[in-house]
Amino acid sequence: MNWHTIETQTALNELDSSSDAGLTSSQAEEHQNKYGANELIERGGRTPLQILWEQLTATMVLILIAAAVAAGLLGDTKNTIAILAIVALYAFLGFIQEYRAEKAIAALKEMAVPNVRVLRDGKLHETSARELVPGDIIQLETGNVIPADLRLLEAVNLRIQEAALTGESEAIGKHTAALSNDPSSGSGQALPLGDRRNMAYMGTIVTQGRGLALVVATGMNTELGKIADMIQQVKQEQTPLQRRLDSLGKNLALIGVGIAALIFILGMLRGDELRHMLLTAVSVAVAIVPEGLPAVVTITLALGAQRMLQRQALIRKLPAVETLGSVTVICSDKTGTLTENRMTVVVLDVAEHAIDLTGEVARDGSLHATRGLGSPVQSSLSLTMIGGALCNDAKLVDEGDDRFHTMGDPTEGALVVAAAKMGYWKSSLDSSFPRSAELPFDSERKRMTTVHHLAQYDPTVLSGLEIGDTRYIAFTKGGIDGLLDITSHVWADGKSIQIDEEWKTRIEAANERLAKKGMRVLGVGFRLMNSIPEIIQTDLEQNITLVGLFGMIDPPRNEVRDAVAVARSAGIRPIMITGDHPLTAMEIARQLGIVHAPAALHAPTAVPGEESAQHGYAALSIKALTGAEIENLTPDELKNVVDEVSVFARVAPEHKLRIVQALQEKGHVVAMTGDGVNDAPALRKADIGVAMGITGTDVSKEASDLVLLDDNFATIVAAVKEGRTIYDNIRKFVRFSVAGNIGKVLVMLIAPFLGKPLPLLPLQLLWLNLLTDGLLGLGMGVENPEKDTMQRKPYSPTEGVFSRGAAAQTIWVGVLIGALALGLGSWYYFTTRPEWQTMIFTSLAFMQIFQGLASRSDKESLFKLGVMSNPVLAGMALLVFALQMAVIYIPALANFFEVVPLSLCDLSIAAATGVIVFTAMEVGKKLRK
Repeated sequence: MNWHTIETQTALNELDSSSDAGLTSSQAEEHQNKYGANELIERGGRTPLQILWEQLTATMVLILIAAAVAAGLLGDTKNTIAILAIVALYAFLGFIQEYRAEKAIAALKEMAVPNVRVLRDGKLHETSARELVPGDIIQLETGNVIPADLRLLEAVNLRIQEAALTGESEAIGKHTAALSNDPSSGSGQALPLGDRRNMAYMGTIVTQGRGLALVVATGMNTELGKIADMIQQVKQEQTPLQRRLDSLGKNLALIGVGIAALIFILGMLRGDELRHMLLTAVSVAVAIVPEGLPAVVTITLALGAQRMLQRQALIRKLPAVETLGSVTVICSDKTGTLTENRMTVVVLDVAEHAIDLTGEVARDGSLHATRGLGSPVQSSLSLTMIGGALCNDAKLVDEGDDRFHTMGDPTEGALVVAAAKMGYWKSSLDSSFPRSAELPFDSERKRMTTVHHLAQYDPTVLSGLEIGDTRYIAFTKGGIDGLLDITSHVWADGKSIQIDEEWKTRIEAANERLAKKGMRVLGVGFRLMNSIPEIIQTDLEQNITLVGLFGMIDPPRNEVRDAVAVARSAGIRPIMITGDHPLTAMEIARQLGIVHAPAALHAPTAVPGEESAQHGYAALSIKALTGAEIENLTPDELKNVVDEVSVFARVAPEHKLRIVQALQEKGHVVAMTGDGVNDAPALRKADIGVAMGITGTDVSKEASDLVLLDDNFATIVAAVKEGRTIYDNIRKFVRFSVAGNIGKVLVMLIAPFLGKPLPLLPLQLLWLNLLTDGLLGLGMGVENPEKDTMQRKPYSPTEGVFSRGAAAQTIWVGVLIGALALGLGSWYYFTTRPEWQTMIFTSLAFMQIFQGLASRSDKESLFKLGVMSNPVLAGMALLVFALQMAVIYIPALANFFEVVPLSLCDLSIAAATGVIVFTAMEVGKKLRK
């Protein structure tokens, strides 16, 4: 149906809905069954067959397949079947893990589905966008991603960015009137999407204003759903770590092939039997391939993402898991992230009469209040409070039993709560003063204005204000510095007085006095009008009468100060970036330890345009910068001072982007928090974009890599620790795996030159890699963080897994393992002991068990850590031991692997080689200390 061509009431009737009550619960359920969930079917993801094919065509698997083919050509059916079985097992395990990881990531994304405000059964609810059905009535606000195709019922200064569908870069102004089809087509052809001004489409973004809309299509029935196949062809992105490890695997495979070829050529030159040398070459190729590497890395990253989720950090993009470990700077917003997001409100009129109100709203937005409180005596304070409640988009939802829930911006919620505590209920005010027009808040003006009709207002509410025949009153709310520019009068002693320099000085002093206490200050003014200006963008906000000020303190979170200290000890610098007054920002930053007052004690060269000292922090210099000061800095000047600045105040979104760019140019890895529409560019530019899960807009969440489900700075620090732990564990496993493979390759490489037969069969090598790389690797992937994880500088993103001396350690451990296995095997072989090959086979298993236990920490001894501090690894070590014993002592398995049972003495000797490796590694830790 062409919804844009019909009247709003017709559209409502078509879907059995009502603009006043929405759908009933039973209707919503019927529509849900009829139309399905509001979600796009993901066709761009990998199919199970594609995932399986990727497993079978990986470089390391191809080498194993080639080895199986070579063994088959030699007539070695058992080894051929065994190698192919291991290939099938690894492919299956890899497939299961990749499939689960894909499903897990999809599930995490589902958790990030935005909530919408929907009208059902006559009541406004917050629900997941996935639950929407045609016929629902939803509210739209600045920052929303449109969750379905909508027919607009109400549009107040509503502008929507539709580039995702139309390619038009400019936001489109919207209205509600019905449209006709394109008359120029001569055939009644529907208007292009970009011309349908009364519609809003899934995937587009509200950039300004608010509205009410009827859902007309959901899921794959939307315009976006029709082109979903085109926009979902997104290639799976490898993380930098995965790329490095993939490259490592390929390089090891190439080295293995090279060594195998070298052994084959040298053996043939010595006159060795062709079959023997081919089997040796196959074994070497098998020995060097770290078969378990991809699976262990994938599992470790997936488990890390799950652990972060338990810490209230939702990973939206997998690269964030590892990048977090390299963060050097965390740029954080103040409100709600560093602070409690609950307000203590002080109301102050221009004559400096004041009322202190504590409007403590819990983090879930709930509060206790009782209706029927009396109004304050001073009319100026009443007028300030009324203006603050009317020029406001927050709502109080009555939950019964004197419990109310705020919905909307926390700052606006605090004003609504304070008004309610003074007896002015927003619902009643909205009825008495219906909103006729508005100019929404934006980051450039830093203020908001609403226009209200006075036809049915209660004169007692605006006592002392002479309305006369005036038809409208406009209330403007915003920062004092912005309001004074448009103020012509002040309201004092019940009358309007022309503003002069004395009044300006007095108001600025009151503003600064509140700001010095760390308060956020908003002013409220009004303007009486007989008509609404035709061009409200330019003609509405002028000649206002300033009435009073709100001072709001949002106290710092208790846990953030400790988190800031942890971040500093980890070599990470916390930076506050806020739109608040510099004094407010500096006071909160001082309390949290982000800055250390007095700043005058360490005042380097002043920044051009620096005026911070005028705000009361003498010689603050480059310890704090405002947005206005940033405007006066060139990119090079900003880059030169950005390392010294810990607080940025009164900044606009474009300033955030400049700050991130300057930090990155200085070589920093930047995590950036944001919650607004205009934060999206900075979130995308940052190495880790962090969106607020509670107060964040849909746009900011879509632009982010990480969503904080509790909006807490301490959660970012906890996520950084988790990221560092994951990367550390992967580094440990890679070094463990490569060292073990070096040992096996040395055995296979040198044994033929000692005149021995093939020391290990391909089947035996595959079994060892399955046990060690697979099972022990999984145990190492869940190792607890090192004690100094958050007390050392972060790894550079350019550092490889073998940096900081890891390469040398890996090589000497690998050489030690190879030498011990080769020496033990030679002793048994040259003394004509039939169990010589079994001794090599078993000693390698024991050495890697003990190597895995010693690899848990680069610094701490296993005895200090405690064997059971990682119960998964301890359990895997026991499992590997049990499986190895089964292979040796169960006749059927022993025959299959071509081994012989060992005596207790022989078994003890094999175990002793593991103890030697363990002791050598523990001594190495002591020496490095």
